[in-house]
Amino acid sequence: MHMTREELENLMADSAHNAIVATREEFGIELDNSVESIAMVDEVILKWLQRYKDQSLENNAVFTLCNLYGAYVGEIFRKRVGGHWHYDQSNPDTPYVVLEYAGHTYAFAGICYQRLVNDSQISVKNYFEQALENNAQ
Repeated sequence: MHMTREELENLMADSAHNAIVATREEFGIELDNSVESIAMVDEVILKWLQRYKDQSLENNAVFTLCNLYGAYVGEIFRKRVGGHWHYDQSNPDTPYVVLEYAGHTYAFAGICYQRLVNDSQISVKNYFEQALENNAQ
């Protein structure tokens, strides 16, 4: 799959918007594109687990949730600090999207995946704050 940078930027902006809508519809929580709202992403990811704990989240659902919230957090970073989205296809079996800025890449969807699937103690907010610190002037 090949996308222009503009198409990828639009896709990620749309995905971030979809995270806001899904969170509002499912949990009545309002994500407002603020840095402070990223702490709510940590909470919302666990709420998805609680809501669907009886059914294991299917791979497609996990992929979708992680990409939506990764886009949401990444868009906040991009608007505040800068950067551009990059679609990494170095492994064709597992392509992924990262945010590139100042020689670093940030896997915001990846950190959402870690929290959702591997360890509920992992914090999206802490990852975001570390990314900001890496780029403090």
